[in-house]
Amino acid sequence: MDRTQRAALAVIVLGTLMVAIDTTIVLLALPTMAGDLHAGLDVMIWTILVYLLLTAVLTVHLGRIGDVYGRSRMFNAGFAVFTAGSFLCALAPDAYSLIGFRVVQAVGGSLMAANSGAIVADIFPPESRGKAFGYTTLGWSAGATVGIVLGGIITTLVGWRYIFFLNVPIGIVAVPLGIRTLRDPTRVRSRVDVRGMLLLGVALTLITYGATEAVALPNPLLDLGLVGGGFALLGLFLWTERRNPNPTLDLGLFRERLLSYSLGASFFQSLGYLSVSFLVIMYLQGIRGLSPLDASLLLVPGYVLASFFAPFTGRLSDRQGPRLPATLGISVMLVAVLLYATLVFTSDSPLLLVAGVALVGGIGTSFFYPANNSAIMGSARRESYGSVSGLARALGNLGTLGSFVLTISVATLAVPRAVAFEVFLGTSSLVGGVSVAFLGGLKVALEAAAVALALAAVLSYLRGQRPAAPRPSAGGPVVSMARDPK
Repeated sequence: MDRTQRAALAVIVLGTLMVAIDTTIVLLALPTMAGDLHAGLDVMIWTILVYLLLTAVLTVHLGRIGDVYGRSRMFNAGFAVFTAGSFLCALAPDAYSLIGFRVVQAVGGSLMAANSGAIVADIFPPESRGKAFGYTTLGWSAGATVGIVLGGIITTLVGWRYIFFLNVPIGIVAVPLGIRTLRDPTRVRSRVDVRGMLLLGVALTLITYGATEAVALPNPLLDLGLVGGGFALLGLFLWTERRNPNPTLDLGLFRERLLSYSLGASFFQSLGYLSVSFLVIMYLQGIRGLSPLDASLLLVPGYVLASFFAPFTGRLSDRQGPRLPATLGISVMLVAVLLYATLVFTSDSPLLLVAGVALVGGIGTSFFYPANNSAIMGSARRESYGSVSGLARALGNLGTLGSFVLTISVATLAVPRAVAFEVFLGTSSLVGGVSVAFLGGLKVALEAAAVALALAAVLSYLRGQRPAAPRPSAGGPVVSMARDPK
């Protein structure tokens, strides 16, 4: 890894770190923000949901725009937008303003997430991408850990607004550094598929919003209509893309089994394992009566272990190919889920068991993410790096949103929906017969998560191995992005 590669990777890891911090730090501060802004939890929960929804919808589009106009340009713009959004969130006068400014953050985060994988693929050859993606995994895991630890401390000692101010100095340093170090070696000479972007954007919005509303404000007929309309538009999008010479998403890429199966593994892994994190937090807060900070601290060992091992497991995927490390990682995560269901989720199990099982899960994630990301980008064509990177992030975000929907939906089988939100946010605990029923529901959700992870493991194994050399372009014209001499 030369000096230029190290500098570029440092910027990407810093961006990943900042987005990860903001993801976990907001969750712990939500009850405090609700009290300070005089808003109900049913309103404040949208500071989380709107971010998940928009990042699920936008990443494919912004990845494709990065292909056409420059991935590094879009990444640096995203860093600047995210920093500005963080500053505005810190100054928000009321809950609705805060939700609006979280939209700004989501746009910036989507620009970074959609293009970061493509930039890594541009800079690093296939034989060393696993190691590079190991460092981006380190950035995400370390950021999630920092967010958990700092969320409670900052909110308690200096106030919730400083969880957003925290991003501002990072962005002030990183944006100029990114402008100096990140370059776009290639750019696709193509038109932006506006019609395709609109169809896909509306389709994903209807699907994700309908699913989210199903747990926020239940109205079955309306929710089913929104989701059904979204899938109908998604079908129309796929039909039009097959006939478009400049598609938002090149469907021909999915003929490559390594790519399609790796994307499928990414979705089911997010759906299964991220729901487990939500379920563990609800168990610790609702059944065991822990505070949000204490509950989250028990998960820190898993994040720390994942941060430590990810660069080394990334090197393993470079040497062995992605199938074995990624499948092993999924299998270890599945073991962690089974341990939660059989040993941890009781009314009186030792709390240290949670930290121990979190360590097992951390080992699994450290194997899976670098290998799977390397497989995805290694099987994409250079002119599609941005759209493929964006699609991978979109599927991961859809899985995350699905995890939240699954968790709250199962919880509401035992308790009212408003109580489920309070348990999730750590403002309420359960006692007596209700806690027994709630615990039974959580175990059912763990079984559903295990099924999703089993599907991810099957797809991961069946994907095959990475091609020995980068796939050639499909003939699409590419033009140099070197800076003008002037």
